[in-house]
Amino acid sequence: MAAVEAIAIVVHIILSLAVVALVLLHSGKGGGLSDVFGGGISTSSLGGSTIVERNLDRLTVIVGITFAISTFVLTFLLNS
Repeated sequence: MAAVEAIAIVVHIILSLAVVALVLLHSGKGGGLSDVFGGGISTSSLGGSTIVERNLDRLTVIVGITFAISTFVLTFLLNS
């Protein structure tokens, strides 16, 4: 059981760092790090988000949900 707990902790740490990095990549009011990767290059004529921003949003949500699930799994593993 110790090996499973160790793997779960390592995955949780990786996910937490990924969430922080992805949130920092989002552009704020004045632009952000996503502009470095092409977020500000193409502008939509409809005033919507660029493809890079939408994909970044999707990836952030997926990693965030996975982080939440990892938190619950760790809670059950370490309390049993």
